[in-house]
Amino acid sequence: MDLKQIAKDTAKVMSSYLTYQAMRIVVSQLNETNPPLAYWLQNFSATAKIQDGEAYIETLLQEKPDLAIRIMTVREHIAEEITEFLPEMVLTGIMQANIDHRKQYLERTVTGLPLLDSTPETETERESG
Repeated sequence: MDLKQIAKDTAKVMSSYLTYQAMRIVVSQLNETNPPLAYWLQNFSATAKIQDGEAYIETLLQEKPDLAIRIMTVREHIAEEITEFLPEMVLTGIMQANIDHRKQYLERTVTGLPLLDSTPETETERESG
C-alpha cells in the first residue's frame, strides 16, 4: 500500500472537486451580474473536462483568462477555509459510515437466520411431545 500515492491521488481529486465548486460559485455570481457570461461558462464547463480541474483551468485560460483566474481565486479561498477542519470531518465521516454499514450488515445477518421459538413450553406440551 503506497500511502503517499494515495494521498497524491486524493489531493488531485479534492483539487478537481474544489475547481468544480468554484466554477459553480462563479456561475452563480455571474447570473446576477452578467447572465450571458454565466451562460457561456455553463456551456464551456459542460463540454470541458471539469473532472480534471487542472486541465479545465488550462483550457479556460486559453478561452477566457479572466474567468480562469477568478475560478482559481475562488478555489484557493475555498481550500483555505476548509483545510482546517476537513481532515477531521473526513475521518469522522468515514468512521461513522463504517459503523452504519457494519450495523446494517449485522442486522441483515441476524434477521436472515431462522428465528428460534422463544415461547416457553408448558408442562403438558413437554409431556405430550
